[in-house]
Amino acid sequence: MDNVSVVRIFLLSGVNETSNYRVTLFTFTLLYYCVILFLNLSIIMIIILDENLHEPMYILLCSFCMNGLYGTTGFYPKFLLDLMSSSQEISYEGCLLQAFVMYSFACCELSILAVMAYDRYLAICQPLHYHSYMSKRRLSQLVCLSWLTPFCIYSVNVVVTSRLKLCGSKIQKLFCVNWIIVKLACSETDTVSSNIASFATLFIYLSHGFFIIWTYIRLIITCARSKDDRVKFMQTCVPHLVSLIVFLVVVVFDVMHMRFGSTDLPQSLQNFIAIEFLLIPPVINPLIYGFKLTKIRNKILGLVKVERK
Repeated sequence: MDNVSVVRIFLLSGVNETSNYRVTLFTFTLLYYCVILFLNLSIIMIIILDENLHEPMYILLCSFCMNGLYGTTGFYPKFLLDLMSSSQEISYEGCLLQAFVMYSFACCELSILAVMAYDRYLAICQPLHYHSYMSKRRLSQLVCLSWLTPFCIYSVNVVVTSRLKLCGSKIQKLFCVNWIIVKLACSETDTVSSNIASFATLFIYLSHGFFIIWTYIRLIITCARSKDDRVKFMQTCVPHLVSLIVFLVVVVFDVMHMRFGSTDLPQSLQNFIAIEFLLIPPVINPLIYGFKLTKIRNKILGLVKVERK
């Protein structure tokens, strides 16, 4: 079959830049990954074990932290292994899997943020109908949708990419990305299907973004009329808004650099730009929600006091 790639191994050349300080980088990366695991697992366990937190906002936060664990697990273990290996290689199948995890993680993050925005819109703008609209069944459907949509979309993307005939095996990044794999396709290979899938994905998640913007316009208009609503907005919407802004800034910056950025930048700087969305949101999100949401903060402070006694 001429449409099947003969490339079976990819070389992650972005790791080469770290050759002079790999032990130091390994140590700090391992510690940082442990912090990510600790923070996100702590929020997840607090929500699961406390029945008072089995409300839509906290269940969505739990899903949010689970997605953070999912995405970082797709990168950090392999990166740590590469730092201690003489050759930074990844199999063809492993590369497609990692590309799937990276993209589905990013899109699932945006999907969950969209559902969280919808939840806050109902709570503040439609408080009398909140519990009827955000029932347990509706919440389960929205959580499943926020996970299944990116999984289904990127399954199609990965299948389309796997049918390309590749003429290169060098990936100048620390991890596999679908767009980079497509760029390795031979010049005579038809990449139309891959481009269509990419534009369809872009359209779907731009729609998510416009929905979130519309939701916050409605929230701000509503909160401007009432002091109580303003207090509720500051307590429950500000963490969501900060998470959204941080996520959008790092992802848009990475995508713009990957598509249009200069390759003359130092490789270490390119590496940092590439992994920003795996560095900042997984730590910032549980910290913001842990400190800002009163019930979560009180639970954490209560646990700290018990341990001191």
